[in-house]
Amino acid sequence: MHGPVSAAWLLVALCGATGTYCLLRLRSGVEEQRRAAGGEALMGFGMAVMAVPATVFTPPRWAWPLYAAVFGAAALWALWTARGGLRHLHHLVGSAAMVYMAVAMAGAPPAAHHAHGGGGVPALTGALLLYFTGYVLLAGALLVPAAGAAGPAGPVSWGDRPELARACRLSMGIGMVAMLLTM
Repeated sequence: MHGPVSAAWLLVALCGATGTYCLLRLRSGVEEQRRAAGGEALMGFGMAVMAVPATVFTPPRWAWPLYAAVFGAAALWALWTARGGLRHLHHLVGSAAMVYMAVAMAGAPPAAHHAHGGGGVPALTGALLLYFTGYVLLAGALLVPAAGAAGPAGPVSWGDRPELARACRLSMGIGMVAMLLTM
C-alpha cells in the first residue's frame, strides 16, 4: 500500500495488535467467539503485512497472487459459513476486499506502490469504501453502552469480552478504510 510512512506503521501496529487479540480469543470458552476469531486473526495479520511501508519491504511479485489465493480461500470459507447467518457476510466482504487489493497490487508496476495515482476512484474501490465506512459508523455506535445496561455478572476472561471483540472489528474496519483510501 502507498501513503504516509507514519500512517502505514500505525496501521501495521493496529492490525497486528488486533490479530494478536483475535488469537487470544481462540482460547475462549464461548464457541461463537472461537468460531469468528480465526478468520479475524487472519484478517488482522494479513492487513498488517499488507500495510508495511514499501520503503521497508517490497514483497516479491509472486507474493501478491499467493496473498489473493489465501484470502480467496478465506472468502470461500466465509461464503460457506454465511449459510448459518448474515453476520458472516461481513467476513466475506472483508476477504473479497483483501483479494481485490492483492490483485491490484500484483497488477501495478513497482513504482506505483510508492506514488499516488491521479485517475480517480474505481467503482469497486468506491463501493468497498462506502461499505466499510458504514460498517465503521455502525460498529462504533454499537460500542456505546445502552443506558442502564449491566455488565457481566462475574469475572470474564479476555477472550470472552464481546466489547473487545467489537472494538477489534471496528479497528479492522478503520484499517480497511485507510487501506482502500491509499489505492
